[in-house]
Amino acid sequence: MNGVGKSLAPQLMAEIGDVRRFPNRNSIIAFAGIDPVLNQSGNFNPKSTSISHTGSGLLRKTLFLVMNSLMLTQPKNDPVYQFMMKKKEEGKPHKVCLTAGSNKFLRIYYSKVKQQLLQ
Repeated sequence: MNGVGKSLAPQLMAEIGDVRRFPNRNSIIAFAGIDPVLNQSGNFNPKSTSISHTGSGLLRKTLFLVMNSLMLTQPKNDPVYQFMMKKKEEGKPHKVCLTAGSNKFLRIYYSKVKQQLLQ
């Protein structure tokens, strides 16, 4: 996958571990702690929420490094990079773009690894 090199690949695999322990792709995102926090009460519905930070801090750091690598190399045909650029064009802040890209990256990673394990 783009953005993952010789040093980040083992770090990413070590932090995530065996993907078979995650029942679906949303659980791996929750494990990373980049899922949004629900903050509703009665009629109050906030416009924006932060990420939960409940998961592995080292995995979030690794994902941040992968997203920065993608931003530096700018692979035009990469779906994660295209998604981050779309968010940037919408006027989203840089950290929001990185978090959204990390979210998409984990979904793609999960599906590719699961597909390889089924073969």
